[in-house]
Amino acid sequence: MKVLHLDTNHPLLLQTLQDAGFTNIEDYHSSKQEIQKNLSGVMGIVLRSRFPIDQAFIDSAPDLKFIARVGAGLENIDENYAASKGIRLIAAPEGNRNAVGEHTLAMLLSLFNKLNAADRDIRSGNWNREAHRGHELDGKTVGIIGYGNMGKAFARKLRGFDVEILCVDLIENMGDSHVKQVSLSELQEKADIISLHVPYTSSTDKMINETFIRDCRKPFWLINTSRGKNVATDALTAGLKSGKILGAALDVLEYEKSSFENLFDGEMPASLRYLIEADNVLLSPHVAGWTFESHEKLASVIARKIIEFATGKPENNPETPRATGLGGIFFKAKDPKALAQWYRTHLGLPTDEYGWTFRWLDQDETPGMTQWSPFDEKTTYFSPSEKPFMQNFRVNDLHRLLDNLRREGVHVFENTEAYSYGNFGWILDPEGNKIELWEPKDAAL
Repeated sequence: MKVLHLDTNHPLLLQTLQDAGFTNIEDYHSSKQEIQKNLSGVMGIVLRSRFPIDQAFIDSAPDLKFIARVGAGLENIDENYAASKGIRLIAAPEGNRNAVGEHTLAMLLSLFNKLNAADRDIRSGNWNREAHRGHELDGKTVGIIGYGNMGKAFARKLRGFDVEILCVDLIENMGDSHVKQVSLSELQEKADIISLHVPYTSSTDKMINETFIRDCRKPFWLINTSRGKNVATDALTAGLKSGKILGAALDVLEYEKSSFENLFDGEMPASLRYLIEADNVLLSPHVAGWTFESHEKLASVIARKIIEFATGKPENNPETPRATGLGGIFFKAKDPKALAQWYRTHLGLPTDEYGWTFRWLDQDETPGMTQWSPFDEKTTYFSPSEKPFMQNFRVNDLHRLLDNLRREGVHVFENTEAYSYGNFGWILDPEGNKIELWEPKDAAL
């Protein structure tokens, strides 16, 4: 299968596809018109945002089976026309959601504490403490508009703060144990901070406008790490001037090009100049999801999805085990330390602060481990389950398994976490028991 790559990406993408038997064609410099003349035999296209994939481009590729975007959004592709031609669209929001969550929190904290302005002031020789007095996040209400991969990632980063988190989403029942789903009007009534995590569509175009700002009951801070055109810049600057918007953190701008590679051509708009000069505005060049780590994660996710699509590998392959063993058993205790000591004294378990780690060798003499851990009875780690225990199962391919479980209607927690000793995800069984899934890296243990 010939795959045309229109943008440079992490080399892992090319290597993984090559190892799987694909033929990679790289064209990072030809014009769109030149590329359209040479699409015969191309069955897959991989891009970031180099140029729009429209009807004419799709019609120039008679053998095209899929278009993969190394990123989250697909607005640069004519989705409806591609679907009408039976072309599969592939995206990778899982690859950069953590990066977006961290960047959003970083912008919010910097905005609240005036860090960029303070840094500039000191470099200019000024030492003005009062001018840079900041705000605390604790006690605030954060409103998240769009509670998908990116919105959930931001909410997870807020867990360490004493904040109320509200979300608005088109899909019902998207709230979870620490985020309450509400109507847009309730969010506008209560939010001190509003963060956008929605794609760019006709319904989200300039959704933050004069009417939206006026309908917010109290002054608020605005964060936008989604798409620039979701915010009407003129309305934003008016809100900043009036004090209805206390400050803005913007990773994206209305004026940036659809390729995301440049800001704009020609004379700078007056509203953009205001944003650049305002002390209560923080700007970054559409890099919220573009970390060194996400660069590799995006490539890995896209490669995996392309291979699964192209090979027609069944999502539920009976030859591929899902749970491969019991990774651990966790339970609540009134006094975990005293209980662990009891097991040490009377059953000889070599317990430590985490409980007991049972280490073993599998049939191939590969080392592995299973964890036994008592948790304080007030723990929130088992939430939203109220059961006194939680199981951990070892799995082979965590992200692929979670994708399958979502399709099967299983309640999957959107957050996953990666450590040197493995990747972790969580689900709920039909009785509300929280289950931890662990893709171990036993060699690191």
